[in-house]
Amino acid sequence: MTLSDFPADPDPEVFGQRREVAASLLNGGVMLLPSAPKLYRSRDTQHRYRPDNELYYLTGVTEPGALALIRGGESPLFVLFVTQREPGAELWTGPIMGPDSAKERFEADECYAMSELHDLLPGLLKEGDWIHYRYRARVNDGLELYVKQALEDTRSTGARSGSGPRGVVDPGRILDELRLKKEECEIKRLRIAAQVSVAGNRAGAAVISPGVGEWTVEAAVEQAFRCSGGSMSAFPTIVGSGSNACVLHYIANTAIIGKDDLVLVDAGAEVGFYNGDVTRTYPASGHFTAAQKDVYEVVLAALETAIEKVGPGETIAAVHDAVTGVIVRGLRDLGVLRGSVEELLENKAYQPYYPHQTSHWLGLDVHDPGDYSSGGTPRRLEPGMVFTIEPGLYFRPVMTKDAAEHLSGIAVRIEDDVLVTEDGCEILTRGLPTSVSEIEELVGPDR
Repeated sequence: MTLSDFPADPDPEVFGQRREVAASLLNGGVMLLPSAPKLYRSRDTQHRYRPDNELYYLTGVTEPGALALIRGGESPLFVLFVTQREPGAELWTGPIMGPDSAKERFEADECYAMSELHDLLPGLLKEGDWIHYRYRARVNDGLELYVKQALEDTRSTGARSGSGPRGVVDPGRILDELRLKKEECEIKRLRIAAQVSVAGNRAGAAVISPGVGEWTVEAAVEQAFRCSGGSMSAFPTIVGSGSNACVLHYIANTAIIGKDDLVLVDAGAEVGFYNGDVTRTYPASGHFTAAQKDVYEVVLAALETAIEKVGPGETIAAVHDAVTGVIVRGLRDLGVLRGSVEELLENKAYQPYYPHQTSHWLGLDVHDPGDYSSGGTPRRLEPGMVFTIEPGLYFRPVMTKDAAEHLSGIAVRIEDDVLVTEDGCEILTRGLPTSVSEIEELVGPDR
């Protein structure tokens, strides 16, 4: 894969169309979208900056120190506040756009320096019936003060004229829905993010061997991400060997891989701000033991059953139910559970061994927003939705003293990313195999 394979940044028209839809749903309200704050490791040492997803989705703005205001109603308005250019600061961190360039680049109706926020924002907030703003601990407290002051002004004087904001509404009520079904430009990025994630997992598998540090696998994965065009890891890479893999979000990656260990690698790359998320489980020796193979094949059957279930009109809940059915039957065959399948499912007897859900939405966020149900009714899948399928089984040593003692410390998870299509689904991560023989081949025999 070369850089020429990567899609260009979306045209401003794409963001404009999204804003137009969002503004139409605001009625007479205003939406405030601040940039993500800079995060510091310590003192003046910054972490690599990553834009706020909601701000980016509606504007394309990727610089820190920005704020977008979008007004709906009869006179829609898009106002940007950005950081003023400072040659001294740019010496250290590189050039930024400034108000004039940002106005042109992002096709804002108005664009100002952040230093003008105090004078201009209160008046803009008073023009909305509601303020769509997400309270977050990381956001500058000063912005929240403007929001609170606008509400106070309405209570004291606005009520007499019937003007001013009446309250604060979470913008997720609008944006979560807009982001759920992916546009073609988003799908292109998700396809590439999946491919880069697959390349990373393959690179990690190639160095797995008894005596190798989990960190070595992690390094191989993340090197492949960057060398394949990924901008960064979508989340901290998980390399769990042996019983470490029983910890669902194990990220220490400090253990030495043992001879008979399974190694669970859960990793994803970010490409153009969109994310992949892939998991495979490998035998360190190059061969599954009989017990490991038995567990692996249950999880693989669950994955395949789930993929067959995906299609328009189905639900995430139905996909999960299909998986738990396979898991319960598998646990009975392994001698871990006893009783009828129906009773075991009703009692959720599988949960000690399969404690998480099967899927989550995927996009700009690894766990992308969007309700899975509304009013108790599961959401129906539609073409353009993208999510993960990740069944697993975990036999933590602390809970395997009886029926599952022979499986103690075994953990298997297999995860693929899928796009709902008109007639089923597209497996975005199909490039990484799942069968026992192919997984063994990726690691290599007799390591």
